[in-house]
Amino acid sequence: MKKTTLGVLVAAAVAIGAGAWQFTRAPHGEPQGEQHAGAGNKGRGNGPTTVNVVTPKRRDVPVTLQANGTVSPISTVDLHPQTTSTIVKVHVKEGQFVKEGQLMFSLDSRSESANLDKAEAQVQRDRASLADLERQYKRSMELLSQKFIAQGAVDTLKSQVDAARALLEADIAAARAVRVDQSYTTIKAPMTGRVGAINVYPGSLVQLSTSLTTITQLDPINVAFTVPETSLAALLDAQRAGKVPVQVFQNNSTTPIEGHLSFIDNTVDPQAGVIRVKAQFDNRDTRLWPGQYVNTALTVQTLKNALVVPQNAIITNSHGTFVYTVGPDNTAKVANVERVHAFGVDAAVRGLAGDEKIIVEGKQNLRPGGKVRVADTRGADVSRPDARVAERGNPKGAE
Repeated sequence: MKKTTLGVLVAAAVAIGAGAWQFTRAPHGEPQGEQHAGAGNKGRGNGPTTVNVVTPKRRDVPVTLQANGTVSPISTVDLHPQTTSTIVKVHVKEGQFVKEGQLMFSLDSRSESANLDKAEAQVQRDRASLADLERQYKRSMELLSQKFIAQGAVDTLKSQVDAARALLEADIAAARAVRVDQSYTTIKAPMTGRVGAINVYPGSLVQLSTSLTTITQLDPINVAFTVPETSLAALLDAQRAGKVPVQVFQNNSTTPIEGHLSFIDNTVDPQAGVIRVKAQFDNRDTRLWPGQYVNTALTVQTLKNALVVPQNAIITNSHGTFVYTVGPDNTAKVANVERVHAFGVDAAVRGLAGDEKIIVEGKQNLRPGGKVRVADTRGADVSRPDARVAERGNPKGAE
């Protein structure tokens, strides 16, 4: 029995060993390690990478600063009465446009009119007294020449004439003051603009602290915004060169409103790192309204005859900024560039001759010297929207 069991175990071990040897053999008698080596050799036989290219274009590129701005009036006046009185009549309506000097409010002027009449009557009395004293003085001079009166009497009359003349001047000044007080009973527009909400009505008692309404100048009008302090030097250079054009856009509109830079603040905000500026716009059609938010674009300079390429063709990594170009032997070449100004999907660069074939799609699989095949030999115009192809995936060259 023991011998039989031992024989069965030996036979099983032989069968397991034979199966394992058969399993580790490669097909057709080739070792498995050699099969893997053959697969690696096949991987080294890939063809050229298919790429899309564009040709750089030369054109004038405006350098613009974009920011969110707020429309603000050049001047706003809050009208207050300069005396305590009662509103007699309101001559304007809310929202009305008024011209400078136009009558807006009339106040009760009865007391001021009476005071003015009194002051003018006092002036007339002073004139009569002065005229009488001047006649007496003239007559005394004649009597003095004939030695009928003493010099002291003449001197006394001369003093009386001088005092009467001074009194007349004082009463004339007092009458002018009363006339000024009376002018406060009529309130006129101090400037041309639009009337705001009116807070009083006929019969309302008003005091110096009472706000009657506001007048806001709408034409011309300002737009206030901020720019980074890094742009201050370019902004000042542009202002010294002449008028700096500024455009504003309302509610994502593509139609610009043209204006020019009018103010640069004298200090930089040290916390935000920005400087406050203003632009002035003609607003005869009142398209801009105080308090409105707008998008602004300020042109600080124009790059003449700049070389323009799509931004998705530019690669930046630890080695620098460059683009891939197609060489004469259909291989990928590295061309170092300097990004001068980026705008939209394009950028103005330096470092290219202008006749290169810039690779814009397919560069994620490229290495310098790798074989490429151009998908569109006609090239593409970077100024056409359909030529601005978005890069798919992260380029390995940028790792």
